[in-house]
Amino acid sequence: MTTVRINASDAVSIETSALIIAVHTTPEGPRPAPGGEGLDQALDGRLAEILTTMGFTGKAEEVVKFPTLGALPAPVAVAVGLGDAPEDGYDLETLRRAAGAAVRSLPGTASAALALPARTAAEAEAVALGGLLGAYDFTRYRTGGDRKPPVGELAVLSGAAGAEEAVARAATLADAVTLVRDLVNTPPSDLWPARFAEIAQETGGEAGLSVEVLDEVRLKEDGYGGIVGVGQGSVNPPRLVRVAYSHPEASRKVAFVGKGITFDSGGLSLKPSASMDWMKSDMGGAGAVFGALVAIARLGLRVNAVGYLCLAENMPSGSAQRPSDVLHTYSGKTVEVLDTDAEGRLVLIDGIARATEDKPDVIIDVATLTGAQIVALGWRTAGVMANDDALREEIVRIAGEQGEGAWGMPLPAELRKGLDSAVADIANLQPERWGSMLAAGIFLREFVPEGVRWAHVDMAGPAFNKGEPHGYTPKGGTGALTRTLVAVAERYAGNGTSAQAV
Repeated sequence: MTTVRINASDAVSIETSALIIAVHTTPEGPRPAPGGEGLDQALDGRLAEILTTMGFTGKAEEVVKFPTLGALPAPVAVAVGLGDAPEDGYDLETLRRAAGAAVRSLPGTASAALALPARTAAEAEAVALGGLLGAYDFTRYRTGGDRKPPVGELAVLSGAAGAEEAVARAATLADAVTLVRDLVNTPPSDLWPARFAEIAQETGGEAGLSVEVLDEVRLKEDGYGGIVGVGQGSVNPPRLVRVAYSHPEASRKVAFVGKGITFDSGGLSLKPSASMDWMKSDMGGAGAVFGALVAIARLGLRVNAVGYLCLAENMPSGSAQRPSDVLHTYSGKTVEVLDTDAEGRLVLIDGIARATEDKPDVIIDVATLTGAQIVALGWRTAGVMANDDALREEIVRIAGEQGEGAWGMPLPAELRKGLDSAVADIANLQPERWGSMLAAGIFLREFVPEGVRWAHVDMAGPAFNKGEPHGYTPKGGTGALTRTLVAVAERYAGNGTSAQAV
């Protein structure tokens, strides 16, 4: 695993395998950003000439490598683009992505020094976090070949006050995101509900979390009909995992609920094969909740936090739930199942109902819930719905600060009628496909008691990158929304950039 540290050395004297600098575009050609001027001096002012000759312009996330030919201890230099120079301070997400893109270009490198703008603790944290996330590589199932390990050690060149603490925080966040990415990338044959629960007990216990696991017997006895119904078709029975963190000085509590379908075949409403090969990622919401709780505990935030991992495997078999079945859920309400592939909302409503018993200040559920989210917002932007406008907009803002795209969406009242059932309190699907992301949010809202502040984040696209790597984001599991949930907890604890809670 890649490690990171602060180093107060300058770019021309540090002993490292590769030196990474940032470069801006200007009318006169590429120019080094703060932190990279020393390399230009070591090259006798010829950096712009070298970069221009190589076709490098300095646009955001553009990367080029070249040998230093003994001009400084690092044998290789890496230039990464930042685009135009800002008039004020640097955008932190721009720094994260630049650091990630540069580190991704150095697989198999023993060490790298990041001489990017890091004049403040916040900038140093952004550079460290981007570099660590960019170094991620899922190698568990590789048996050889020419695939190289990620960079071994990163040094962030900064003398800013508080930089060491900021970089340590970045390492904690990166570890949490790495945990989530590993879970999402793990094949479903190695991550069934009970195994996920075991990992939560092991890793959560090490982090100082209390962990409670309800098995299929308890779930049935206690009336968790949504989770039981979804999981009953699989030989791998469902689980509900409660992970909790408490701080002796905390005055507020947040609750997170994550969809944890460890594999989603669609059940008897079987998915087409082209839509099934990446359904190992359908537990990304539960992964994000678990990763966030681990980070919250390790950061020691002054807040109480509880997470519910709603774990099931949605499979077709003779014991699977059928379209037209009626489920008796933990809330007491009944649901007619019109489509067994609309299963995520069925496990979430049991988790939401259970979370209300903790009497939190807010409940946020996170889920890879609908293909409609991808149709509406694409692969990188989550949809946020809520029963409180201020809460919805605050989550969108917090996600944006973390570089995790999100967009506020409505819950139109007219869509509720499409969820009417002739035999139960509500149906799990509306007959029309239009507005189906919003209808799913409306369905969930029906299980939130009056007076409870609640938000729903649909991250079907952002949880899994089917395309090429970009910035600090790898192909496969992304760990999306983990950092956003941590930042929400920080707001409630008063540890964030704003002391006002959402």
